[in-house]
Amino acid sequence: MDDLKRMAVFATVVDKGSMNAAARELSMTPSAVSQHVRKLEAVHGVVLLHRTTRKLTLTEAGRLFYQGCADMLAAARLAEQRLAELRDAPVGELRLAATTGFAGPLLTDALAPLLAAHPKLTLRLFFHDETIDMVENRIDLAIRVGQLADSRLVARHLADWDCVLCAAPAYLARHGTPAHPRELAQHQWIALEAGRANWATLEGPHGETETLRLEPRIVSNNIVAAREFVYAGLGVAIQPEPEVRGALEAGRLLRLLPDWRFAPLGLYAVTPRRDAQPAKVRYAIDALRERLRA
Repeated sequence: MDDLKRMAVFATVVDKGSMNAAARELSMTPSAVSQHVRKLEAVHGVVLLHRTTRKLTLTEAGRLFYQGCADMLAAARLAEQRLAELRDAPVGELRLAATTGFAGPLLTDALAPLLAAHPKLTLRLFFHDETIDMVENRIDLAIRVGQLADSRLVARHLADWDCVLCAAPAYLARHGTPAHPRELAQHQWIALEAGRANWATLEGPHGETETLRLEPRIVSNNIVAAREFVYAGLGVAIQPEPEVRGALEAGRLLRLLPDWRFAPLGLYAVTPRRDAQPAKVRYAIDALRERLRA
């Protein structure tokens, strides 16, 4: 490491043309610069510079050695520049994980403008309904629902989404429309939590609450698949409002018990625990937060 520092000092002396100028560039004293050059000459057993009171002249050995030192210094500066680019501008590959429910316009609308504005940024998407190991899979950023259990990760709040109770018109035509949460126990239920009963708590228009134990007829670990069964008229489900907004507006789904509210769904941007995040991650989090809160 000492030799590398001396090589950098030597290259700077040649570039600047004098010990004094190199000392100013490197925030060193001229005597310290001179000592580095003399030590380099002593270690390699060659004279690198001819020194006079007016100027410095490279020897033949010095000319050959200088090129290698200059190349090393240029490579170091390029490495620093690339680190600065990663810190200050979104470049490189962004590896983003999300549930399959985001495999559509919500994610595209958030990230397409970012990719268009920064041509050196590339994107690799990973859609999983099960939680994957971010560290093992080198994931830069994940979109998750709810709080974290993994202490290796950091969560940043993106948005809170309303959840709505909904069903297809064909289902309601056969089974009727519930007028109160207690009537939901009589309905077919489509849920995401496989293998156990679902509990749902609703808050009424006057602050009253109802907690219901609903036995699902259909369960899935994939929200998109579960939603298709709702569209097919096979039951009632709780869905994130932004994801079914179009279906509600088109009449493909109908909202039930509109005066009652579920707890909002918290969305979080999750990253590995690092002291500083690269610009690509910071920019992506800002873009997701702006879109998901819209």
